[in-house]
Amino acid sequence: MKKIVKALAGVVFGLSLAGPAHADLKLGVAAEPYPPFTSKDASGKWVGWEIDLMTALCADIGEKCAVEEVAWDGIIPALQAKKFDAIMASMSITEKRKATISFSDMYYIGLPTVIGAKGADKDISPEHLKGKNLGVQASTIHAAYAAKYFEPKGVAIKTYGKQDEVNADLAAGRLDYVLADGVSLDDFLNSDQGGCCEVKAAVPYDAEILGVGVGFGLRKEDTALQAKLNKGIADLAANGTFDKISDKWKLTGKLKLPGSK
Repeated sequence: MKKIVKALAGVVFGLSLAGPAHADLKLGVAAEPYPPFTSKDASGKWVGWEIDLMTALCADIGEKCAVEEVAWDGIIPALQAKKFDAIMASMSITEKRKATISFSDMYYIGLPTVIGAKGADKDISPEHLKGKNLGVQASTIHAAYAAKYFEPKGVAIKTYGKQDEVNADLAAGRLDYVLADGVSLDDFLNSDQGGCCEVKAAVPYDAEILGVGVGFGLRKEDTALQAKLNKGIADLAANGTFDKISDKWKLTGKLKLPGSK
């Protein structure tokens, strides 16, 4: 219990104390906001479910950690260039990515979901959406899914550099639908801007494209770090920290977590 309290207390100030020059472990985060997992508050401090998990995990494995932000579409090259030690940016574990990098065990699984204007048709089958446009963030599993299932059926796919840009175009009426992680879309739908829209449905799951959950991305040679991160994930699953952080961010029951059935 003391370990849990200590780890969660570190969420308040742990990352700010661990500047890159003194960090044992640098963790790459996508610079683009991705609430409720990672984003910056009004003071410029990183906050979110994933940031709290990062702080708790680093305390558990005895590492001083720091955030290194980089554009999402360059995050794997930056890892390979050794600008930081591991990716922690809601990156799904897929076979395609495993050809280039390795991963830790998963630390959550979310459901890709389609949203659109309130009151509109809830049939999101690719055939039914022919002639409509669907927004996705570039270089994501959602973009790959849209390219495989929706584009061949005549759905116009529009890609964006940042998820908040996708959401903004939906709110402005420039998109018919958006495909992204259901939890991140919940955050948008609960905002003033997202009042326009609603969940239509989760898409049928394709593990080959969507992967087997989210994990730390690692260079293939960093097997010792991989083992250390896996131990931290297992520890936090066993001592209830995942559940505490999910309760804080009101995500209980919305994510599949390590150790859950």
